Amino acid sequence: MHSNLFKNSTQIIKDLIITEKSDYLLAENQYSFNVDIRAKKQDIKKTIETLFSVKIVSINTHCLPQKQRNFLVRSKNKNAKYKRAIVKLAPNNKMDLFF
Repeated sequence: MHSNLFKNSTQIIKDLIITEKSDYLLAENQYSFNVDIRAKKQDIKKTIETLFSVKIVSINTHCLPQKQRNFLVRSKNKNAKYKRAIVKLAPNNKMDLFF
């Protein structure tokens, strides 16, 4: 069931992850995204399928730990946590993300 927590798709998908590992995953028709920490797999699936007009086979998600940053006043500040989604598409689908 699609939750009513998010009003539009830009609140769910934060950005596309481009790293060496995600480059290897592109060859296997898998794409990596940073998503909102409160997003469920059903929300992510519905959003990506409507935005990119693709069929999703599976979604794997995991939450990344918080990062600590030290400042000059010796207080530690924590950045926000992220949730990463690795989306596997059907064999005959492809996302055109790069221009």
